[in-house]
Amino acid sequence: MCGITGYYAFKTTATANLAKIEQSTEKLFLRGPDSGNVFVNESVALGHRRLSIIDTSSCATQPMTDATGRYVLVFNGEIFNYKQLSDTYLAKTIERIGGLKTTSDTEILLYLLIEYGVESIQWLYGFFAFSFYDTITGQMILARDRFGKKPLLYHATEDHLAFASEMKALLEWNIPRELDYTVLHQYLQLNYIPQPQSMLKGVAKLLPGHYAIYGKNGFETSKSYYEIEIDTAGYNKYSYEDAQQELVKRMDVSVQERMIADVPLGAFLSGGIDSSVVVALASRYTDKLNTFSIGYKDNPFFDETKYAKLVADKYKTNHTVFSLSTNDFLEHVNDVLDYLDEPFADSSAIPEFILCYYTRKHVTVALSGDGGDEVFGGYNKHAAEWKMRQPSLVNNMVKAGLPLWQSLPRSRNNKITNLFRQLHRFAEGANLSVKDRYWRWASFNTPLQVNKLLTAASLQQVNTNLMQKERTDILQHLDNDFNEVLLTDMNLVLVSDMLVKVDMMSMANSLEVRSPFLDHKVVDFAFALPVEYKVDAGMKKKIVQDAFRPMLPEEIYNRPKHGFEIPLLDWFRKELWGMINDDLLSKQFVEQQGIFDVTAIENLKRKLHSSSPEDSHATIWALIVFQHWWKKYFNQ
Repeated sequence: MCGITGYYAFKTTATANLAKIEQSTEKLFLRGPDSGNVFVNESVALGHRRLSIIDTSSCATQPMTDATGRYVLVFNGEIFNYKQLSDTYLAKTIERIGGLKTTSDTEILLYLLIEYGVESIQWLYGFFAFSFYDTITGQMILARDRFGKKPLLYHATEDHLAFASEMKALLEWNIPRELDYTVLHQYLQLNYIPQPQSMLKGVAKLLPGHYAIYGKNGFETSKSYYEIEIDTAGYNKYSYEDAQQELVKRMDVSVQERMIADVPLGAFLSGGIDSSVVVALASRYTDKLNTFSIGYKDNPFFDETKYAKLVADKYKTNHTVFSLSTNDFLEHVNDVLDYLDEPFADSSAIPEFILCYYTRKHVTVALSGDGGDEVFGGYNKHAAEWKMRQPSLVNNMVKAGLPLWQSLPRSRNNKITNLFRQLHRFAEGANLSVKDRYWRWASFNTPLQVNKLLTAASLQQVNTNLMQKERTDILQHLDNDFNEVLLTDMNLVLVSDMLVKVDMMSMANSLEVRSPFLDHKVVDFAFALPVEYKVDAGMKKKIVQDAFRPMLPEEIYNRPKHGFEIPLLDWFRKELWGMINDDLLSKQFVEQQGIFDVTAIENLKRKLHSSSPEDSHATIWALIVFQHWWKKYFNQ
């Protein structure tokens, strides 16, 4: 796991920027604290920061060149099947060059690209972002893994191509800092930025499962080498019992592959089904697995460590619980805000950061259960969508009760008000089409609510036609098949929210996180299963729960799903109120800034303290994250 950056000057007028390679590379220090190196010639600069995982020797440092010096690679990620690829495709090559100089996956990737070019990308099992450069032809290949676990941002003009793992490194290449108000509008709806957009005009993310090729004269082509497909023909391939066995088999292989490391390895253990599955399987391949959980010492409603301990005891793991007070959490809020170089307002980034922070004191690699909910239908919204598609008297009653739900106090902060919140959202969604309902349930704010948050001047800079087109593209797969909901989640929520969170918060702590549920062989299998194997009237993520039931304690089943949540509403009303009212959302600052409507912000702050705060705290957090970012990058 590492960080990469680079610059390709297509015209001599852009070559002066090549001298900035050291500064850009250094911005990625936390992604790779073990070493850093650069490559520079007359038109290309490549930088790499290394977090040593496989072959920790200095021989495996990057940028890596072949024996002739013609080809150069900077690579961020892990290729789990690199030994098999070497045996299958590179035996003659290795013999010709007199042997490899390392035991790393990087060198295998280098020679695969030399011998087979872009064709070899589809053979890779793992997660990655890389740049491969041919100094003779001038061709440069950029590529990103199938699901976008590893980021790759870029800025391209007629003069140059600049790319990096993070925005902070990209900005060192003199990238213009111009706010994209259309993306800001989308961000305030979703609390994250849908890829491939970014908050800066002219900066984009390479799409997952894609590669792009540049030459001496600039951009040449961009293509997809992988996309998730719903295999309706496969719906009848497995009985439910056979499908369970196949899932266990594929997950077992995935976990085993992800335990390859030359450094200490452990696993996150939240007490939920997904992380428990990973721990149960990983325990087959090590005598004493290190497992880690965080607990909420001051807020039992959010604490699930007792369930994690049940799994840890069953598999006799070396279990560590980080039982933290409110002050422990609050100490790291600014750490999270400072590391984010683009607005990202999923508040579970805070506990994710803290879990990674403490876990890194023990191990360098951690397995996680990420992806299981998106792939197999584990969210409450999936159960709600399933119920919405089953005509029933209860549905009609909930729908008819919309005026009542609107009048009752709604918030996530306790069971009763959270129930009212869920009933309200269900009734609200019942009156919408499949596509509109998906977008509403994926959002914290409607477009009209966001319009009220922005000034008239800001709204004038929002391209509503473009925003509608991007939304249409995101929702293009939605129709009658329930798997289309999960596919849309994979392309939107997984890529732009969950994976961004995990990558940023783990890299802020120099920790590599691996996700067995996101092995493409597991994902492809999942999208060849009918909906009734995943969600029904009584169960979400059905096949995962049933397939692994013999391996897991019964107590972790049939209990409320909290997710990786934090008591944000309480913090905003108390400990963090000063940061909101006196600083980032103070009336004076908002007026001077001119982006947000002062009256709307003041009303939102009042709603935060009302008996029915709804999701006001989530919107406040989105605004705080944006304001902190804006001050850092625009208000200097």
